[in-house]
Amino acid sequence: MEGSFLRFYLRENQRHHGRLLWEWLLEQANRMEIRGGSAFRAMAGFGRHHHLHEDHFFELAGTLTVEVEFIVTDNEAQQLLALLQAEKIRVFYAQIPARFGVTIPDADEAVVAATMPHST
Repeated sequence: MEGSFLRFYLRENQRHHGRLLWEWLLEQANRMEIRGGSAFRAMAGFGRHHHLHEDHFFELAGTLTVEVEFIVTDNEAQQLLALLQAEKIRVFYAQIPARFGVTIPDADEAVVAATMPHST
C-alpha cells in the first residue's frame, strides 16, 4: 500500500486536556482506527534553539523529546493533522512517502491490499 510515515516530535511532559500529549495522540489515532502507532523517548537531541538535551540522572524531567510515529494512508495522515489543527496543538512533524504492507498478510489484509491502487 502507499501512504506516509508520519512522525511527531513532542516534549515528554507536554500535555493536552490534562493528559500527556503522546498518550493522547496514540489514543486518538486508535479511536480513528489507524492500524498502529508507537512512541519512543529520545536519549539526546536538540531543536531549533540548538540547546542539547541529554538523558542524565540529575536532569530535570520533561526536557527530552518523545517521537510518536504512524505508518498511515494519506487520508489517515490528513485526518490526524486536521485533528491537531482543530485542537490547536502546535507540534513539529515529518511526513514522508511510504510503501507498506505485511509479508504474509491475513485474509482481510490481502483483500485490502488488492483494492488499494498501486503506483509503479
